[in-house]
Amino acid sequence: MKTIEIIPFDNSYANDFYELNVEWLKTYFYVEPIDEEILSKPNQYIINKGGHIFFAKLEGVIVGTVALMPIEGNLFELTKMAVTPKYRGLKIGQQLMQHCIDFAKSIELPKLILYSNRRLENAIYIYRKYGFIEIPVEPNSVYARSDIKMELKFQNFL
Repeated sequence: MKTIEIIPFDNSYANDFYELNVEWLKTYFYVEPIDEEILSKPNQYIINKGGHIFFAKLEGVIVGTVALMPIEGNLFELTKMAVTPKYRGLKIGQQLMQHCIDFAKSIELPKLILYSNRRLENAIYIYRKYGFIEIPVEPNSVYARSDIKMELKFQNFL
């Protein structure tokens, strides 16, 4: 099997970040105004605020992405994870998630949160597999599609 390389954000990949996520959102839901805003301005909403975007690269082609978006203080949201349709099923999303978890631990974040939707049963299963637990979704959640919120606490930093 080919090796997936996980690389950090570079402006030359900004369009990949946008396209991968819009394709995913249109497949499962729809692109909300907040999505359009964040995806079209990753520097403004993620990078310049101390966040991180990673990409999965296979044979020189960007095939997946994920972001750690700062919410407040040292609270980050694991968000905007998407994989090119023809490469789904190769555990690229899991590799991206593991990279984010390892990275979050390396910069000593106390926890990560994420928002999802219960229709995405495979995704929820994977989140639980990695140790995320369900917590209440706030009534004013930024995403209309979110009906589940999860967190992963890193014990060694609490």
